[in-house]
Amino acid sequence: MSLVDLVLDFRSDTITKPSPAMRQAMARAEVGDDVFGGDPTVAELERRSAEICGREAALFVPSGTMANLLGLALHCGRGDEVILERRTHSFSHEVGGGAALLGILFSPLDSPDGIISTEQVARAIRKKDVHEPISRLVILENTVNLAGGCVVSIERLRAMRRLTRERGLRLHMDGARVFNASIASGTPVADYASEVDSLSFCLSKGLGCPVGSMFAGDKEDVERARWLRKMLGGGMRQAGVLAACGLYALDHNIERLAEDHAAARELAAGLSSVLDERYRVQEPETNILLLHTDSETTNTDTLAAWKKAGIMALPLAEKIIRLVTHLDLPAGAVAETVRRVKGCKI
Repeated sequence: MSLVDLVLDFRSDTITKPSPAMRQAMARAEVGDDVFGGDPTVAELERRSAEICGREAALFVPSGTMANLLGLALHCGRGDEVILERRTHSFSHEVGGGAALLGILFSPLDSPDGIISTEQVARAIRKKDVHEPISRLVILENTVNLAGGCVVSIERLRAMRRLTRERGLRLHMDGARVFNASIASGTPVADYASEVDSLSFCLSKGLGCPVGSMFAGDKEDVERARWLRKMLGGGMRQAGVLAACGLYALDHNIERLAEDHAAARELAAGLSSVLDERYRVQEPETNILLLHTDSETTNTDTLAAWKKAGIMALPLAEKIIRLVTHLDLPAGAVAETVRRVKGCKI
């Protein structure tokens, strides 16, 4: 099928399918019962992930939501409070699991760029008072999905680490797209991981795997997380067929994230050149592009027209459309998208 006949899907980097080489890795995977500690491929993925993060241990889990839930459960007790930005995934897109399952309170803050400052957190930390919950944990997301894939710099992370240590709080990073942050900033993932108590990262987003996330931290915390994973229903048996995808991705799909970032920049420039004053293109830092529109009607009409033209994008809010570049976009997809958008009558 030629490029002009293809549906170009920018809804998310989660829509990718395993490549033929990744499927071969799945087929060759040596497996065992991982709940009994008998799957060698899972064990190798956990070892490699811990090594990349520069941490003592890592744990393979079915989803990023579960990985973040493990961070909440490890660092907080019932009635404790978590401080985070309102757009952070743990607050906005994880079905209130921390509250429903763990009895944890959330203190959501608003910041212009989606990254809370140390000054904001310092003001939000509860004073010691019998009437108030205990501020126990700060969560940072990197990159910040709902803010347009922006990167938490290592300098901002280190400042937050100093504050949490001084005030006796723990720090978790939802690093679903931390490899995107690493490639964009030139900061090794291990540098990010060294500044937090725990870190999660997603295998099924930019890295192209069908399933799975990793949770990394100190050995004692990861061992406790293994128990919590089982409690939450995340114990998997012959999971090596999935872990093999993760190993393949760590070997082949990290450095190529730069191509997704370049494609997002190209797409931003192209859309800016063909869209009228009803639209504002937010310059992407990584692989997520936000298109701000002037009204809910413009949003709805744009998405309908694009769908008819074979372009899929995600309505992120009443006046925001999200486009995400990823490894399954065919060569020439950006130029073809701009050509189609130019021809849309909205």
